[in-house]
Amino acid sequence: MNSNERNDLMGLAEVPVGGRVYVTSIRGSGSVRGRIMAMGLVPGTAVEVLRRAPMGDPLEISVKGYNLSLRAVEASMVIVSLDPPRRPDAGKSGE
Repeated sequence: MNSNERNDLMGLAEVPVGGRVYVTSIRGSGSVRGRIMAMGLVPGTAVEVLRRAPMGDPLEISVKGYNLSLRAVEASMVIVSLDPPRRPDAGKSGE
């Protein structure tokens, strides 16, 4: 990560087992990026890291009610945050 990025952002591959994070963006382009997003890893989605293979690759995550295995290289394309996304209307009271 470069110095312009916030400290709480990391690649999904860096999240420890048991960690719950939120997708902020997907790096890259092309078919791999499209497949990752088609599997439900879109900005704002909550993800929990369930386990890793003995050598660390692949990792198994829980996303939108199902389990998914990703290679570490794919998981590193998914940028996540420890903080849930902020809703633009948060704090406004309905009338």
